[in-house]
Amino acid sequence: MPTLMPLPVVSNGAAGDANRPGEHAADNGPVPHRDHPSMAHDFVANVERTHWHDGALWFVRNKRDAQASAIPEWEYLRETAGAIKTEAIARLPELLEQFEANAKKLGVVVHWAIDADEHNRIVLDILQSRGIMRLVKSKSMLTEECHLNAFLEARGIEVIDTDLGERIVQLRRETPSHIVLPAIHIKKEEVGETFHQHLGTEAGASDPQYLTEAARGHLRGKFLRGEAGLTGVNFAIAETGGFVVCTNEGNADLGAVLPQIHIASMGMEKIIPRLEDLSVFTRLLARSATGQPITTYTSHFHGPRDSEGELHVVIVDNGRTALRQSKTFRAALGCIRCGACMNTCPVFRRSGGHSYGATVPGPIGSVLNPASDDVRHQSLPYACSLCGSCTDVCPVKIPLHHQLLAWRKEFGKRGLLKIGKTLPMKAASHLFRHPWLFQTVGRWGRAAMRSLPRIAFVNRFNVWSRDRELPTPPSQSFSSWYRQNREEKNGRDQ
Repeated sequence: MPTLMPLPVVSNGAAGDANRPGEHAADNGPVPHRDHPSMAHDFVANVERTHWHDGALWFVRNKRDAQASAIPEWEYLRETAGAIKTEAIARLPELLEQFEANAKKLGVVVHWAIDADEHNRIVLDILQSRGIMRLVKSKSMLTEECHLNAFLEARGIEVIDTDLGERIVQLRRETPSHIVLPAIHIKKEEVGETFHQHLGTEAGASDPQYLTEAARGHLRGKFLRGEAGLTGVNFAIAETGGFVVCTNEGNADLGAVLPQIHIASMGMEKIIPRLEDLSVFTRLLARSATGQPITTYTSHFHGPRDSEGELHVVIVDNGRTALRQSKTFRAALGCIRCGACMNTCPVFRRSGGHSYGATVPGPIGSVLNPASDDVRHQSLPYACSLCGSCTDVCPVKIPLHHQLLAWRKEFGKRGLLKIGKTLPMKAASHLFRHPWLFQTVGRWGRAAMRSLPRIAFVNRFNVWSRDRELPTPPSQSFSSWYRQNREEKNGRDQ
């Protein structure tokens, strides 16, 4: 195993990722990165879609709440899961070596990748050395992070995503907008149009049952022709050398056992110390992610499928070691990728996952992504109302909104804040430290809002007002209202 060392800041990009939104253009190289507000603009402008997206995710959040309230020991499970993850992060080098040793005893070939490029080269070498040209892949956010699909396709290897949501966005040449619900931003009518174009379904068809059957028939043929299967890893157990993959469609099982070659891509933070720890996470994961008591398929792998098969595990760093060095942000490595923080986040629900310009969006992405590229992702910690709902629902109790606030402070230290943020904050600080000035400006502001036309405040120069309505100004300040009512109350009491 390589020594765990801090890594330099790295980009999540990889060569050959053409025509992927927000990443690379086909012929013109990297495109300028847009910040969260500008990327969210088109999504927010479609009011109908925004409300639909918001409602769909809030429905999942409500299902999560119902499941959590049905388990008396829910908070104890969260506390225990957080403690296990804290232990795993603290003992990471030791546990990874233990996992490697035990996995090798089971016949697993373990590979180590320092970054996305090395991960992709390892997978490519496994496939090319065996003459494999067709890969069936289940959902893996790590391979999305490494941009594996485009890397392999550019080298002539067919890659088929077999998770239904992932297959939909793959056919549309889009990236997933959510780590658990990758096609949540797409309506069934749009799925019908995509399937008509690529799978030959009836024009205008939008019945979910019909579309699902069409996808099943399409994917079944891909499974049978697949020469190798690739899965992610939800949990890797150091004590046994085995790992677990959780799906709702069974596609990981088919991809792993039909071909002779199974490759599992694993972020090093997926390690847990003991087999008994697994029961804590399996009780939390599906309930937090989709409001189910348990994932439909919880598949355990302990070596190749048979004497003729091969099982390869690629353990990837890609900046995780560097994040582990941070006392402030290392708790984010405990994330089990349930997506609960996205389902509850009012900003994510109303702006869509693609507005984050990253593989992992939402609150957890807004913590993780600046650690890999602070300049590119400096707008993400501000895509947050600091309501704390993400922290409240996190199954491992990552203090997400505190970490997002800490990133804002960190950006100030690094000199990355634009004058549009620093100057107003300095003015506000001066204002709040002088009560007489605060009261005077407040009085002038209320008078201006009542007397001046709306366009004086709601216009293209006031970015804040583009998607917000200004409140009706009160006739008096709270301070004057309080003094008046206190005087009246004191008079009645006497």
